Amino acid sequence: MQFKDFYDALGVSPNASADVIKSTYRKLARKYHPDVSKEKDAEEKFKAVNEAYDVLRDAEKRKQYDSLRARGYRPGEEFRPPPDFSRPDVDLGAEGGLGDLFEALFGRGRGAPGGTASAHSGAPRQRAVKARLALDLERAFEGGPERVRIDQRTIEVQIPRGIEAGQQIRLAGQGPGGADLLLEIEFRPHRFFNVAGRDVTLKLPIAPWEAALGASIAVPTLAGAVDLKVPAGSSSGKRMRLRGRGLPGSPPGDQYVVLEVAVPVADDEPSRLLYQQLAENNADFDPRAELHRG
Repeated sequence: MQFKDFYDALGVSPNASADVIKSTYRKLARKYHPDVSKEKDAEEKFKAVNEAYDVLRDAEKRKQYDSLRARGYRPGEEFRPPPDFSRPDVDLGAEGGLGDLFEALFGRGRGAPGGTASAHSGAPRQRAVKARLALDLERAFEGGPERVRIDQRTIEVQIPRGIEAGQQIRLAGQGPGGADLLLEIEFRPHRFFNVAGRDVTLKLPIAPWEAALGASIAVPTLAGAVDLKVPAGSSSGKRMRLRGRGLPGSPPGDQYVVLEVAVPVADDEPSRLLYQQLAENNADFDPRAELHRG
């Protein structure tokens, strides 16, 4: 299940008072009520408003929700409860997913606040069979169909564009014995990129003269090569950012480029003479000056 911003759904500030939340909800509920509204997607908006208000009107539920929201979960992001999140009267079961958590904290299948749950909400929920799905980073970037071998059969899974490692895909009734199948995404090691959330990092080798003089270098990204301007006087370890070049999302991730100066081997006399001349021309340069200041 995806994380939702309930304050955004109501169009109120996270610091809004209970009275403001209540009055705003009433206006929106009248505006989007399916029996009277002419708005496009009124029914879906009505459900979203009711879901948000059902949480924010209750002080305890709002407190629990705020504690999750403060951890940096983004709207539309697949939700996984943090390891240290717990509540004594909540049983997350074997899955530990947002569905279980939000059902325990906020209920499920509601209509208007105070109304009855949907007809299926009281039915026992079948445990899901969990499995891991290893993806190439390029597949996570592009999204699309992925064939998976499960229980001696092959099924096709639609991968959402920009999915992150650790997120889950639920396939209703696709597990053994008709159980739901819960696939947890992991990434296969990539030859160039390391991944953290939606951000990717690339180590970029550069020549000493590129580092010293500056250069425009073609850098691989998940969407293809782009030009990166390396400033003159750059050193190994310099970290540069390509905004929005990580995994897609709202917002998209960034790509970080870490420079690594690669030094040619002086394996002939002309090369050794050039290095010797460079050393003589920079006799006052001390790359370890910082170490001597302590």
